[in-house]
Parts: sequence; structure tokens; C-alpha cells
Amino acid sequence: MNFLEALADPSFGFLRNALAAGFLSSVLFGVLGAVVTVKRIASLAGAISHAVLGGIGMSLFLSATGRVSWITPMTGAVVFALLAALIIGAVSLRAKQREDTVINAIWAIGMSVGVLFMAKTPGYTDPSSYLFGNILLLSGRDLAMLAALDAVVVFLAWRFYPQITASSFDEEFARVRGVRTGVVFFVLLAVTAVSVVLLQTFVGIVMVIAMLTLPSGTAGYISKSVAGMMVFGTLFSLLFTGTGIALSWTLDVPAGALVVVIAGIVFLVSAAVRILVLRARKRSGSAAGSRDGNDSGGDNDSGSSNDSGGSNDSGGSV
Repeated sequence: MNFLEALADPSFGFLRNALAAGFLSSVLFGVLGAVVTVKRIASLAGAISHAVLGGIGMSLFLSATGRVSWITPMTGAVVFALLAALIIGAVSLRAKQREDTVINAIWAIGMSVGVLFMAKTPGYTDPSSYLFGNILLLSGRDLAMLAALDAVVVFLAWRFYPQITASSFDEEFARVRGVRTGVVFFVLLAVTAVSVVLLQTFVGIVMVIAMLTLPSGTAGYISKSVAGMMVFGTLFSLLFTGTGIALSWTLDVPAGALVVVIAGIVFLVSAAVRILVLRARKRSGSAAGSRDGNDSGGDNDSGSSNDSGGSNDSGGSV
């Protein structure tokens, strides 16, 4: 059965859920990815996404052992993500020289804590299911949460677009103009943290950072504004996710990994084309400059000849 036939088959509801989740996730990838790319905080988002594993592992352990039976992996992931965002944000604003060290520490500690708790959880727990995700297991409740988060993120981006743009390009100027750049930064990290928790069910913790940067990075080659990057990043994400899910069904491979591979190939090809175009423009500009120089030199020579002729005429009069 090909992809379109399976999509129309009533018994393959999970496939329609996967496609809907891919499209809903594309909004987050496009909007948040543009801000993450422009503000150059991909490493911060990466640390948050990997620290989430610590909350998932701790939640699984507490629930399985009966210590906190009501806790879910989603709850633990949100708590750890927000805690990591708070720590990273505070260090980034207060101690720039320690930023890289803290980011790497949270990145490593979060994953290590998750693995340790999973190892002590009764029964078998597969970390790869959280690291790489499985979009085919999404439920209607997950789709509703993604849709709600889309609405919140789009509203915040529309309502505070001037502040986001100003703080992304020139924080000092924005601060002088009265923009509370610190609050904008913390809110951005918090929204990114919550989005990472939901998106890890799609492409997984390891790959979520790729989809936050690759579509927006590709959009940056054809867009000149943050709003344009958001729009084109969303469109590219829609293209990558739709193509990846369809091909994963045909090739029988993991959907999340294939989506990231497609996004990476398109980004690298776009970067290569961009480099070639810039080199071609540089060469054409150099050639045009050389021709202008030669023409100018020719005019000077002609002028010299005329001056010389004028001297001869003057000499003839004398």
C-alpha cells in the first residue's frame, strides 16, 4: 500500500496523526527556529533539549517505584527543561565568561542523570525512544497540546515582534529604548523549553535542535527579515516533514531521522549555492572594475595626447 492509500485508509489513523503532528510542529520549528537562529542561541536550546532526558528518567523511576505514582515523563521533562532554561538564562545574563561551561555542564549532566535513573527503573526502559522519538505514536491529546502551543507561540511572536527583533539584533540599543531584554530572553528560553518537551515526541531530543535551526537557516538565504524567516522556515518545515513522513512510509525507515536528513541536505545544498552565487558576483564585480579601470586609463592617454598637441600648437604660434 502506498502512502496516499494508507493515508485514506480508516484503519491507519496513526498515520494521519503523524502528518498532522508534523504540520503543527512545523509552526514551532519555523517561528522559534527563526528567533533561535537570529539570536544565535542554538547551543542554549541544545542544552535544554538534552537536559530534558534527566526529567524523563527521574519521572519514570519515581512512577515505577511508587514513590510519586502520579508523575508522568511529560511532567518531569517540563520541570527539568524550565529549570535548565532558568539556570542557563541567569548565567548568560550575569556571567558571559562562564556561559559555555554551564551550557556544556547542563547538557552532559541532564543526559547522564536520565540514563542513571532509567538504569535503576524496574523493568525495561529504552532511552532511544526518547532520544529519537516516534511520530507514529502520537495521540489526539498530543495533537491538541501541539495546537495550543502553536497558538501561544504565534500570538507571542505577533504581539512582541518589535521587542523580539530589537533584542535579537542589538540588545544595548533595545535596552536604551526601554525594552526589557532580560525578560524577553527568559520568556524566549521558557517557551523554547516547553516546545522542546513536546517536539521531542516528534524528532526526539537529539534531533529537535536540528529542526530548530536547519529550516530557519535555509530560510535565511532567501529572507531579509525575522518575519520572513519565520514564514519561510515554517514552509520549509512543512515541506521537510511531509516529504520525510511520506518517504519513511515507503522506505520503512524512522520518520524523524529521515526528516532531519532531508532538512540537512537542503540546507547544505542551499549553502553551497549561496557560496557559488557570491563568488560569481565577486568575480563579475572584479571584472567590471578592471574594465572601468582600463577605460579610464584610455581616456587619460587620449587627454595626454591632446595636451601634447596643444603644446605643439602653442609652439607653432611662437
